[in-house]
Amino acid sequence: MTGDVTVTGFGVRTAFGTGADALRRGVFAGVPSFVPTTRFDTGPYRTPMAGAAPDGADAVEDWALRHALARCGTEALDMAGLPRGTEAAVLLGIAGDCTSITRYWRDAAAMPEADGSGGTDGSSGADGSGGADADRGTDRARGLAEADPGHALRGDRAVEAARLVRAGGPLTEVGLGHGLPTTPAIAAAARLADAVPARLAESLAGGLGLTGPRLTFTNACVASAAAIIHACRLISSGRIDVAVCAGGYLVEEETFGKFDSGRALSRDGMVRPFSADRSGLLLGDGVAAVVLESTEHARRRGARPLAGVVGWGAATDAHHIAQPHPEGVGLARAARQALRLAGDPDGSSLGYVNAHGTGTKYNDGAETRGLRAAIPERAESIPVSSTKSTTGHLLEAAGVVEFVITMLALMDGVLPPTAGFTQADPECDLDYVPNQPRHTDLRRALTINAAFGGANTALLLERP
Repeated sequence: MTGDVTVTGFGVRTAFGTGADALRRGVFAGVPSFVPTTRFDTGPYRTPMAGAAPDGADAVEDWALRHALARCGTEALDMAGLPRGTEAAVLLGIAGDCTSITRYWRDAAAMPEADGSGGTDGSSGADGSGGADADRGTDRARGLAEADPGHALRGDRAVEAARLVRAGGPLTEVGLGHGLPTTPAIAAAARLADAVPARLAESLAGGLGLTGPRLTFTNACVASAAAIIHACRLISSGRIDVAVCAGGYLVEEETFGKFDSGRALSRDGMVRPFSADRSGLLLGDGVAAVVLESTEHARRRGARPLAGVVGWGAATDAHHIAQPHPEGVGLARAARQALRLAGDPDGSSLGYVNAHGTGTKYNDGAETRGLRAAIPERAESIPVSSTKSTTGHLLEAAGVVEFVITMLALMDGVLPPTAGFTQADPECDLDYVPNQPRHTDLRRALTINAAFGGANTALLLERP
């Protein structure tokens, strides 16, 4: 299978900024990105820390995933030299944009009561411009928004509504209720289209001008890795020649609150994977897109190969809804699949593993045992590091962003360190590249991810 799938382009964004150089300055230098986020009020939570990019020139417009995905997809296609109109599959790993959900409920809750004192546009109604009609409109808007957010926002009208909201146009133009006034709740409801994962895939494909099949993966923290694996299967079987695989997560309050309530977030504002004193994970911004091609297709058009994807594997151990199998059974199975597919079941050519490495109590020990089971003869001699120690956990985007990081390690001959490493845990006894990058002659590297429900993925990359 070696050389059947080739990477020809990528675009990436993390808290460190946009592009490969930002990753080199942050991830590969071992500099954690964690700061108190100001994106929302963190007062109710146990920690304010996240790997969230600051506001400013490099900020994503309106903190919307559609903008970040479009930017990374454009950069990937430009690097690959592929034009608009290319027949390419678009495979996206994402959970939707949860900011739209949070905004909707907050805007709905903040809507003023219809007491006859004014219209929904701020007019008093005293001169006859508001009055009973405005009150009825407000009641109707509230009823539609609170009882059925999808009412009159389905299909093409949802897309048009979202466009009009962004442009500042009245929602009545798309028939939202025959004279229904524009209200904060209704405007927020229009943005709910961004919370639908399949809609974001369609938006990405349409914005990039790509023709071909579209598919969205929502299987949590392996979502974008699963998208890459599926693309590799399609390409290697000859069903497609080109695929754009992407994933994204931007830190927002909906998910932040859930991880906080589950007591999964680090207590000391740092992520210390594989260390004895690790206390949990922190969330981080991550969006990336990669262009995969059949090697023959890339060769015919003279594209520069960045890396080959020579093996992939996926397995589920279904041990627990939120905890990995204590022996890393599923992870080991996925890694062995990838190595066998690459013709190297013993991992003799493997030079580095980018671990899932969340810095949580259960993950790190289980992952260590899973790697020992996958490559028993070589586990102690292969460097392993967790880049979540710098980026934070990127959730659905973890697979594709860490794929890009692993590819850069191959291209540059530099291993990214496990930042924040303090003291060894007896259960975590491998070479974790502590705190400092390491230069090495690297031919092949493995990147692995895991998710709730026992899902595990492995992708094996090779330097061209």
